Amino acid sequence: MEHIAIIGNGIAGVTAARHIRKLSDKKITLISAENKYFFSRTALMYVYMGHMKFEHTQPYENWFWKKNNITLKKGFVGNINIADKILEFTNGTSLQYDKLIIATGSKPNKFGWPGQDLDGVMGMYHKQDLERLEKYAPDNKTCKRAVIVGGGLIGIEMAEMLRSRNIPVTFLVREKSFWNGVLPAQESTMINRHIKEHHIDLRLQVNLKEIKADDLGQVKSVIIAETGEEIFCNVVGLTAGVSPNINFVKDSEIETGRGVKVNRFLETNIKDIYAIGDCAEQHTPIGNRRPIEAVWYTGRMMGETVAQTLCGNTTEYKPGHWFNSAKFLDIEYQTYGWVWAQPKENEARFYWEHKDGNKCIHINYDKNTKVFIGINTFGIRMRHEFFDKILTEKKSVEYVLEHLADANFDPEFYKLHETEIVAKFNKENNTTIQLKKKSWKRIFNIT
Repeated sequence: MEHIAIIGNGIAGVTAARHIRKLSDKKITLISAENKYFFSRTALMYVYMGHMKFEHTQPYENWFWKKNNITLKKGFVGNINIADKILEFTNGTSLQYDKLIIATGSKPNKFGWPGQDLDGVMGMYHKQDLERLEKYAPDNKTCKRAVIVGGGLIGIEMAEMLRSRNIPVTFLVREKSFWNGVLPAQESTMINRHIKEHHIDLRLQVNLKEIKADDLGQVKSVIIAETGEEIFCNVVGLTAGVSPNINFVKDSEIETGRGVKVNRFLETNIKDIYAIGDCAEQHTPIGNRRPIEAVWYTGRMMGETVAQTLCGNTTEYKPGHWFNSAKFLDIEYQTYGWVWAQPKENEARFYWEHKDGNKCIHINYDKNTKVFIGINTFGIRMRHEFFDKILTEKKSVEYVLEHLADANFDPEFYKLHETEIVAKFNKENNTTIQLKKKSWKRIFNIT
């Protein structure tokens, strides 16, 4: 019986295992050094915030794996013997495989800062990070202040976690505005303001110089590179992005760049070895996507795709239109299609912001053809199915605005803003777009 080994039990690896089992009776071994059972990584913050227990982050009961004949192995792979198809573990054991899927995810970036490995310094990616945060920041008596380094999505999640326990937070962001490499200026400015409203000490255009230790080898303070200012703290969160977790293959024959290099079928340069999820790097980016995408849903899609290929139905990875979602403290964010930080030469923008300063939409479209390119929404939920269809059919910006009520996914009794949004677009562009009433037939494709 063919044996498929999967290194990594995150969303990509687990999805691959589940779908291989649905399609075949192949032997499957799922390997992880982090935690025996799969858990939702994005839910870790809610454990710390008291909204759930860790066991609630596990989508499957512990008996699920045995029932589905998926072997779980806890261990750390130190080397892959490619010639003999053997995984060599750091504890001296080994495992033979016929086909291998590398799904080892990401690890937090470190940039060689002095003190970056002190007690009290952590990322916020692994289960062990959650355990360290509980140890060093259980309350605001033990942790008088935390400093977070890096202004991305994980950084703002960590800030929200710490503030939920009333721990003062200083947030060091090297850019001149929060996440402005991704967000246009208007949205970035909104989030700057929102962070400060939550009593977070946001420091823009600053870099970490070093982390200093006390006499016990624990964090005492950080030093700001530009000013030399010393900020006393008990915890430092390193959230300056993530990188593919592939150190164990760097010296092998498997081709790597930043990640493990794969083709459109998620195959590496070595026969019978595949890579999926955050650790996989496309040789050539797919459309406007980045070659590495550390995104939950792309990991899931890669897992489904590689399972088809391994079970005899060779399938190309096609992630479709770009979308993503996140939460900045109290503001929910969604993006569909492409809204760059800076518009391209052929692009025009329309921006609407609510007077409360916590809701906005930003639409990107071709200024010549008027074809809709993408949308950012903050504080207003939109329907993925609507925008996926609109992008496929290359509808115009006027069509999107006419049918904006159909796109809205906010619950009943939420105040709606479509009329105000369309009126602003008409005024700015000298158009006479009429907002159509919400049609459930249009939303659900009922004929």
